[in-house]
Amino acid sequence: MQVPPYPASRPPRRPRRATSALAIVTAAVVAMPVIAVVWIALQGGDDTWRHVASTVIPRASLRTLQLLGLTGLVCALVGTLTAWLVTSYEFPMRSMLSVMLVLPLAIPSYLAAYAFGEFTDFTGPLQTAYRAAFGFQSSREYWFPDIRSMGGAVLVLSSVLYPYVYLACRSMFLMQGRAAADVARTLGASQARVFWRIQIPMARPAIMIGLTLVTMETLNDIGAVQFLGINTLTFSVYDTWLNRGSLSGAAQIAAVMLGIVALLIWLEQAARRSQRFSTNRTTGAVHDVVRTRLIGVAAAGATAFCLLPVVTGFAIPVVVLGGFASRRLGDYLDPRLLDALWNSLVVSSLTAMIAVLFGLVLAYSIRNDRSSGVTMAGRIASLGYGVPGTVLAIGVLIPMAGFDNAVDGFLRSNVGISTGLLLSGSGAAIVYACTARFMTMAEGTLEAGFHKLSPHLDMAARTLGRNQRQTLATILLPNLGPALMTAALMVFIETMKELSATMLLRPFNFNTLATLVYEDASRARIEDASVAAMIIILAGLIPVLIVSRSLDRQR
Repeated sequence: MQVPPYPASRPPRRPRRATSALAIVTAAVVAMPVIAVVWIALQGGDDTWRHVASTVIPRASLRTLQLLGLTGLVCALVGTLTAWLVTSYEFPMRSMLSVMLVLPLAIPSYLAAYAFGEFTDFTGPLQTAYRAAFGFQSSREYWFPDIRSMGGAVLVLSSVLYPYVYLACRSMFLMQGRAAADVARTLGASQARVFWRIQIPMARPAIMIGLTLVTMETLNDIGAVQFLGINTLTFSVYDTWLNRGSLSGAAQIAAVMLGIVALLIWLEQAARRSQRFSTNRTTGAVHDVVRTRLIGVAAAGATAFCLLPVVTGFAIPVVVLGGFASRRLGDYLDPRLLDALWNSLVVSSLTAMIAVLFGLVLAYSIRNDRSSGVTMAGRIASLGYGVPGTVLAIGVLIPMAGFDNAVDGFLRSNVGISTGLLLSGSGAAIVYACTARFMTMAEGTLEAGFHKLSPHLDMAARTLGRNQRQTLATILLPNLGPALMTAALMVFIETMKELSATMLLRPFNFNTLATLVYEDASRARIEDASVAAMIIILAGLIPVLIVSRSLDRQR
């Protein structure tokens, strides 16, 4: 019997080259806005740079660094300590709180800012209760902290961003820290000493990963910082471009922000290189963890400490905005709301489809081709999430406007037809910016899905005579169904919540749910924005509930 040659040992070169070329093109899609920002910044001239460098960047940079540092510190403390408590101790409501601590991820920072503004206002429930408790009649009789301050911004941002640190540390404490911690306790180390000397050093890479995500989200925020009166670099880009009419100045500020992003990524990678630990899989699984039972005051304190972030980051925004929305039930048929909802659905759906397609190209190329070119393309594509939306907006709009003008000029001179702004005058610019920013979510989810599929599937399909495209279409994609759905869902919801890029790139009379909320909040009409805000929150709960289900299986 003649054995057919084994084709998997030398796969056909042409399909591999085609997928590698597509991966490089996909990376270029992400890199193009960044290159455009740098090019525009260099075209600004020395006069513009001197003005920006002397009047805008110093103050805005100082506020930005203060906000990043303080928010990161609070998130690190809250996220690490809550993760340590729910993994190391047993106390009332521990199992429920270990899942509920993720819920603030469903609240965009700008919605949290609007809710806190109403909650702490003079007529809000907090000050009303304070006056009733102490018998005050007017604001002149007492002092109350102002939410529109640096401290207020840190409170709002850390309340909704700490779960990034919590999730990373929780997994680290469960999977890596237990064996070493148990050994240290058998040698007589106290629980506090084990935490500071064993578990914190081992969790340092996880803390850095979470803090990198926190700082990137803080740097990207524009709705919350503008509402709270903190003029960061992100707001300065918006203000310099739209209010002062200086695109080159805005691009130069954006270039400074790119430098901060590059520094954050370098610090995170350096921390991960210097702190590496392996998991001892023979010493027990997650479900074998033995927790120390707390009683009395210690148990009540642990419950209160873990409950407080859930209240500030999730309960207050939902109760405030949900209460307003319940009094606006008739607004569900408001034409402005329906139009914004439709625009959000269209933009988010298109972005999800394109991002998943590009992510699939990258993930499949990495699976089949480990060359330096494909690896570099994957790294470049993954940088998009770290670029703030305002930076992407500048990098996307100018090339698109140039393309629109070139097409319009060509057709005017040759055909006599004016096409106008084909791309930049529609929602295409928003789709492009959101695709570049959120494609790394799709690529990471699909790459994880490919890792769960054995390479022997490809080999077996090729022995049966199927080429690379047929293997992908008939074998791999059907098995990737859950990963494809998860990737599309994550990109869809993140696009629906996106504000910073959308508010700069939207055409005239074009609103999404996020920009509709922003417009109403800018006019101090938070109650009018409540219905759209609750739709965004309910949509954001979907991926959070998916994460919560996975945590529920580990508790």
